[in-house]
Amino acid sequence: MGAAQPENGPPPSRRDARRVVVDPGGPVLVEGPVEIELPDGRIARSDRFMVAVCACRRSRSYPWCDTSHRRRTSEARSSRGGAAPRHGRDGGG
Repeated sequence: MGAAQPENGPPPSRRDARRVVVDPGGPVLVEGPVEIELPDGRIARSDRFMVAVCACRRSRSYPWCDTSHRRRTSEARSSRGGAAPRHGRDGGG
Protein backbone atom coordinates (compact mmCIF):
# COMPACT_ATOMS: atom_id res chain seq x y z
CA MET A 1 0.00 0.00 0.00
CA GLY A 2 1.14 3.56 -0.71
CA ALA A 3 1.27 6.57 1.54
CA ALA A 4 -1.99 8.06 2.73
CA GLN A 5 -3.21 10.97 0.64
CA PRO A 6 -5.27 13.90 1.91
CA GLU A 7 -8.99 13.62 1.28
CA ASN A 8 -9.13 16.92 -0.59
CA GLY A 9 -6.54 18.08 -3.06
CA PRO A 10 -3.46 16.61 -4.67
CA PRO A 11 -0.84 14.61 -2.79
CA PRO A 12 1.84 16.71 -1.10
CA SER A 13 4.84 17.55 -3.25
CA ARG A 14 8.51 17.58 -2.24
CA ARG A 15 8.25 21.36 -1.89
CA ASP A 16 5.55 20.96 0.78
CA ALA A 17 7.67 18.64 2.93
CA ARG A 18 9.02 19.91 6.24
CA ARG A 19 12.16 18.57 7.89
CA VAL A 20 11.62 17.40 11.48
CA VAL A 21 14.55 16.58 13.75
CA VAL A 22 13.92 14.67 16.97
CA ASP A 23 16.49 15.62 19.61
CA PRO A 24 16.64 12.82 22.23
CA GLY A 25 15.95 14.40 25.59
CA GLY A 26 15.15 17.72 23.97
CA PRO A 27 12.68 19.41 21.67
CA VAL A 28 11.43 18.42 18.25
CA LEU A 29 12.97 20.79 15.70
CA VAL A 30 10.73 21.64 12.75
CA GLU A 31 11.61 23.77 9.74
CA GLY A 32 9.22 26.70 9.82
CA PRO A 33 6.94 28.38 9.38
CA VAL A 34 4.63 26.07 11.33
CA GLU A 35 1.12 25.91 12.73
CA ILE A 36 0.38 23.58 15.63
CA GLU A 37 -3.16 22.63 16.59
CA LEU A 38 -3.40 22.36 20.37
CA PRO A 39 -5.67 19.87 22.16
CA ASP A 40 -8.17 22.63 22.93
CA GLY A 41 -8.44 23.56 19.25
CA ARG A 42 -6.33 26.74 19.38
CA ILE A 43 -3.67 27.22 16.71
CA ALA A 44 -0.13 28.22 17.67
CA ARG A 45 1.82 29.82 14.79
CA SER A 46 5.49 30.60 14.27
CA ASP A 47 7.14 32.18 11.24
CA ARG A 48 10.68 31.35 12.36
CA PHE A 49 12.90 29.37 9.98
CA MET A 50 13.43 26.65 12.65
CA VAL A 51 11.02 26.02 15.51
CA ALA A 52 11.70 24.05 18.69
CA VAL A 53 8.51 22.25 19.71
CA CYS A 54 8.35 21.10 23.33
CA ALA A 55 8.29 17.32 23.75
CA CYS A 56 8.48 17.17 27.56
CA ARG A 57 5.46 19.41 28.32
CA ARG A 58 7.47 21.29 30.99
CA SER A 59 7.70 24.47 28.93
CA ARG A 60 6.03 27.59 30.27
CA SER A 61 5.54 28.69 26.67
CA TYR A 62 4.09 25.36 25.44
CA PRO A 63 3.98 24.25 22.63
CA TRP A 64 7.29 26.07 22.10
CA CYS A 65 10.39 24.80 23.88
CA ASP A 66 11.87 27.10 26.53
CA THR A 67 14.63 24.59 27.53
CA SER A 68 12.76 23.55 30.69
CA HIS A 69 13.79 19.97 29.85
CA ARG A 70 17.36 20.79 30.87
CA ARG A 71 18.21 19.95 34.44
CA ARG A 72 19.41 22.92 36.44
CA THR A 73 21.10 22.19 39.74
CA SER A 74 23.17 24.26 42.12
CA GLU A 75 25.63 21.34 42.26
CA ALA A 76 26.47 21.71 38.56
CA ARG A 77 27.11 25.44 38.99
CA SER A 78 29.35 24.99 42.03
CA SER A 79 31.46 22.33 40.28
CA ARG A 80 32.13 24.86 37.48
CA GLY A 81 33.18 27.48 39.99
CA GLY A 82 30.34 29.83 39.13
CA ALA A 83 29.10 30.98 35.79
CA ALA A 84 32.09 30.32 33.58
CA PRO A 85 32.08 31.80 30.08
CA ARG A 86 30.73 29.39 27.52
CA HIS A 87 32.38 28.70 24.21
CA GLY A 88 29.58 29.20 21.73
CA ARG A 89 29.15 28.89 18.02
CA ASP A 90 30.99 32.13 17.41
CA GLY A 91 34.27 30.23 17.62
CA GLY A 92 35.51 32.40 20.44
CA GLY A 93 38.34 31.17 22.68
